[in-house]
Amino acid sequence: MDGFEINKIIAAVLIALLTAKVADIAGDRFVHQEKKLHQQAFVIEGVAQSATASAGDSQPKGPEDIKPLLAAADLANGEKIFKKCAVCHTIEKGEPAKVGPNLWGVINGPKDHMPGFAYSEAMKTKGGTWTYDDLSEFLYKPQAFVKGTKMSFAGLSNTKERADVIAYLRSKSDSPAELPK
Repeated sequence: MDGFEINKIIAAVLIALLTAKVADIAGDRFVHQEKKLHQQAFVIEGVAQSATASAGDSQPKGPEDIKPLLAAADLANGEKIFKKCAVCHTIEKGEPAKVGPNLWGVINGPKDHMPGFAYSEAMKTKGGTWTYDDLSEFLYKPQAFVKGTKMSFAGLSNTKERADVIAYLRSKSDSPAELPK
């Protein structure tokens, strides 16, 4: 292969990248995903429609109460889901912190429960203890519960999964917190 062939290959790659970028910019300009419908596009017979309902109105405004689910929570599933958390947190007693603090005995413990860990100012200021409700709300959307937290996890929107993880965290303690009634 001579130098001219190599130039043709490089030019083809650059033109393909340039075409993709132009298509991306054009797509953003002509497609507006932020618009919400004022009414349903398809009317389904037998289903009540609201003239003011929009796609965002049907979304829950916060986490559902997990207390009723805790007694029947699945610890094995909680352990499985916790693997997402284990990227940044340790769970066994005495293990060192990773990016996030060790979570042994976290339920009913102070929000900054691990001595020596560099918590964000937002978490230190939040104060209080990790109740079932607080933990559920935090795991639902960490950034919404503690604005400015270092935890970049998006959250667990599934109520059953949150209950399973919280039940698993509850089991990781010298004296597990009493289940709420």
